[in-house]
Amino acid sequence: MNQAKFTLGGSVSTMAACALLLQASGTLAQEQSRAELAKKLSNPIADLISMPVQYNHLRGLGPNNADVNVTNIQPVIPIHLDAQTNIISRTIVPIINFDSPAPGVNGQSGIGDVLQSFFYSPVAEADGWVWGVGAAINAPTANKQELGSGKWSAGPTAVVLKQHDGWTYGILANKLNSFAGQSNRDYVDSTFVQPFLTYTTKTYTTFGINTESTYNAHDGATEGWTSPVNLTVAQLAKIAGKPVQFEIGYTKYVTNPTDTPTDGFRVAVTLLMPD
Repeated sequence: MNQAKFTLGGSVSTMAACALLLQASGTLAQEQSRAELAKKLSNPIADLISMPVQYNHLRGLGPNNADVNVTNIQPVIPIHLDAQTNIISRTIVPIINFDSPAPGVNGQSGIGDVLQSFFYSPVAEADGWVWGVGAAINAPTANKQELGSGKWSAGPTAVVLKQHDGWTYGILANKLNSFAGQSNRDYVDSTFVQPFLTYTTKTYTTFGINTESTYNAHDGATEGWTSPVNLTVAQLAKIAGKPVQFEIGYTKYVTNPTDTPTDGFRVAVTLLMPD
């Protein structure tokens, strides 16, 4: 009888230990999955379907120091060519609103030009280097003249970055030149350069700094470099069991042509669809 009790107790203890082990393994797997997601979110060409929605509030436009509101809808969709290669589609759809920038000039609201980029990107190297090259196309989808270029533009785009020990650093760039569109609008010769640096903690908080610098060679009053510096903090969380990243940030224009904004802030939410 006593032996039977001992054996039964041992079985219960073993079952309890197995349950705890399975629970711990499941928790560890979830933690590793979240850590991998946090890492991918710092990679602009990650093999991950995501839908960032980014709201930017900028101040200081024109003599009236008008406010500018830009909401960027930015779906990222990977297309798997094979086990080692992806095509990453990145789209930016801006929704723009700005107050009167100068006496006698009306504010405007509507959709801006859509930027579509495609990156050919092999799977990351063992040493953490990631790269992608491809083409960017700017479509003149703005519903009002003040909100877009009025030109079809295209050119090369590329990104290279490295990830290790929570750090991500790299650079994304594109070069756009117009080839069609409204003949009375300025020729587009635009260079975009975005160096970035982020650090992700073990609690999935990501601190970042980047510049989104644009050089316009033929754009009238806004010719030259426009260089906003962005300081951001993002947190990966779960809402109703689904991963979501929330971000806040401050923007300061360190180089900007006459009558462009001076500073502002941003708030972003990224919806994720991990495998």
